[in-house]
Amino acid sequence: MAIGELLLAKNVIDEAQLKKVVHQQKIAGGRLSDNLVALGYISRDDLDAILQEPPPLAKTVAETGLEGNFLLNCLLRTMYISALQTIPELSDQIKLTRGVIEQLLTFAKKEALVEIRGPSEQNVNIMRYALTSAGRERASEALRRCEYIGPVPIPLESYQVQVQKQTITNEVIGIEKLRKAFSHLVLSEDIVRRLGPAANSGRAILIYGAAGNGKTSIAEALIGAFEQPVYVPYCIEADGQIIKIFDPSVHTPFPAPADGNNGNGHPIFLPRLDHDPRWVRCKRPYLITGGELTLEMLDLAFDPHSKYYEAPLQVKAIGGVFVIDDFGRQRVRPHELLNRWIYPLERKLDYLTLHTGKKFALLFDQLVIFATNFPPEELMDPAQLRRVHYKLKINSPSAEEYREIFRRICESYGLEFSEEIIAHLLNTFYIKHKVPFAGFHPKFIAEHVIAACNYLGTPPRITRQLLADSLENMVILPASSSKE
Repeated sequence: MAIGELLLAKNVIDEAQLKKVVHQQKIAGGRLSDNLVALGYISRDDLDAILQEPPPLAKTVAETGLEGNFLLNCLLRTMYISALQTIPELSDQIKLTRGVIEQLLTFAKKEALVEIRGPSEQNVNIMRYALTSAGRERASEALRRCEYIGPVPIPLESYQVQVQKQTITNEVIGIEKLRKAFSHLVLSEDIVRRLGPAANSGRAILIYGAAGNGKTSIAEALIGAFEQPVYVPYCIEADGQIIKIFDPSVHTPFPAPADGNNGNGHPIFLPRLDHDPRWVRCKRPYLITGGELTLEMLDLAFDPHSKYYEAPLQVKAIGGVFVIDDFGRQRVRPHELLNRWIYPLERKLDYLTLHTGKKFALLFDQLVIFATNFPPEELMDPAQLRRVHYKLKINSPSAEEYREIFRRICESYGLEFSEEIIAHLLNTFYIKHKVPFAGFHPKFIAEHVIAACNYLGTPPRITRQLLADSLENMVILPASSSKE
C-alpha cells in the first residue's frame, strides 16, 4: 500500500482510484504496481521512473521525518564525543544537509546549548561551534539514554516506502542475463530454465542434492544477475529506538562520482548530493549464513550498554538474496526455523520486537534460498514445503559436464588439460569404484596437485602418481577396493 500512498502524494491517482485498484488486487491478486499499469492509471515507464527515484534530500528538520529534539540530541552527542565544530564536519558525520544542521544549531544557540567560537582555520567564512556547560550536560544526559554516534536514522515509515519502491521483484531477470551470471559455472539448460522464474518470483527457493555439486555456487552467482541499485539506510528509527542496518560486510556501495567532494578530499567542503546522505546507494545485498545460524540471530540485537540495536540478518538482506547454506545443520532445528518464517515467507511481512515490548511490522523483501544435501521431506513437513514455492534438485554432473569442469579448472590453475589423464581418471576411479561424479572433485584434485608440485619443486603438472595421491585424500574407498 505504501506505493499507492506514494502515487497518491504525487497526484498520479486519487483516493477513489486507489481504492478501486486495491479492491481489484484483493479479487485477482497480483502486485499493486502491476494492477495500476494494467488498469491504465499509469504507464510502465512513468511508474518505473517514480520507483527508481532516490530518497529525496531533507532540507529542513520537518523533512527528515524525525522530531527536532531527537535530532538535536544526535547532534549534541556527536559534538560531545567527536569534538567536531563546523557545519560541514557535522554534516559529513551525521549525514544531514547544511540547512538542517543550521536549523538545529540556531535552536541550540537560543537554548544556550552551543556558542560560536570564531571562524574556522580552513575557511574564515565557516564558523566554529562548541558546547556550553548546559550543552555538555544535555549531551551527557542524551548519551546515558543512547550512545549511538553516527548518521541519523531514517523513520520506519520512510524506510518501508523505499523498500517497496526497490523491491527485488521489480527487477526482471531475463534468460540471457541469467546465462551471463552463470557463465562461469557448468550447468544444465534445465537448471537455468527453472531458476529464472524462481529468481523473478521473489519466493523462497530450495536447492538440494548431493554435496559438492554447486548449490552454494549457484546461489552466489544468482546475485550477479541483479543490476539495479538499492538504497540502504545507515540506520532506522522505530518508536524512538535506533536500529543499525548498513553493514559493510553485506552492503557494497556503488563507486562515488569522481567529483563527489567538489575536487576536495577534506570534509570542510560539502559534497554535491543527489539523494539523502542518510542512505547508501548499494548493489543488492547478498548474505549467506550456515551452521552458525540461531533463532536469536533473526531477532533485533539490543546492546544494553550502548542502548541501540543491530538489525537481524534478514533485515540486512532486504532487497537482495539471503542464503541459508547447509540447511539442516544449524544449531536450531529446521522445523523451528521454518516455523519462525512461515508468516514472512507467505505474507512478505515480518514482526520484530523492541526491548520495551513494542512490536512493529517490517517488509520481508528478499529472495530466500535454502541450500541442503538432505532430502526435503526430512527437513520440512507438508505445510512448510508448501511455502517454499520453488524446489530445484541439483544432480551430479554428467561425464561430459565433468570433463568441461575439469578443463576449466585446469585452465584457471595453469595446468595442462590431458585427455589421457581424464580417461585414466574415469576408468580407474569413477567406473572401477563406482564413485559418482561431483562438481567439486576437479578443483580438489588441482589444488592437491599444485601443493605437491610446490613441495617437490617441480613445474605444476598432473601425473598419475599425484592424481592417485589426491584421490586418496578426496574419497575414502572401502578397504577391499583400495587394495585392488
